[in-house]
Amino acid sequence: MSYKLFRRYPLALMAAAAIAVLSLIPIPEVKPMAEVPLADKWVHMLMYGTLCCLIWWEYLRSHQKMNWWKLFAFALLAPIAMGGMLELAQRHLTTCRSGEWLDFVANSIGVLLAAILGVAATLLMKKRQ
Repeated sequence: MSYKLFRRYPLALMAAAAIAVLSLIPIPEVKPMAEVPLADKWVHMLMYGTLCCLIWWEYLRSHQKMNWWKLFAFALLAPIAMGGMLELAQRHLTTCRSGEWLDFVANSIGVLLAAILGVAATLLMKKRQ
């Protein structure tokens, strides 16, 4: 990766790295969280939604001209692909974690909800200019 990428997307890259690490290390079960229905899925949605929002915000901050195709590829498709690859890595490369389809679905829902927010925010910003 180039220095330019690190300069433009520092928060998104740190979030992606944190998600990757958290996805592959052993995580102890937290008792209060075990009582919340689907708590794990909510966490997945939050992590990947936050990643999408960070990519979206840093893209808008660092680009003068809007390229919707590039934005959708990086803010929408890349986090979904990352989520899928990490679920496969959990299943096939770790002994302490298990990849689940529902986790992948939760990741994707988080990204899609954040992308909807991103589109709405972008259109509102354009309208105000």
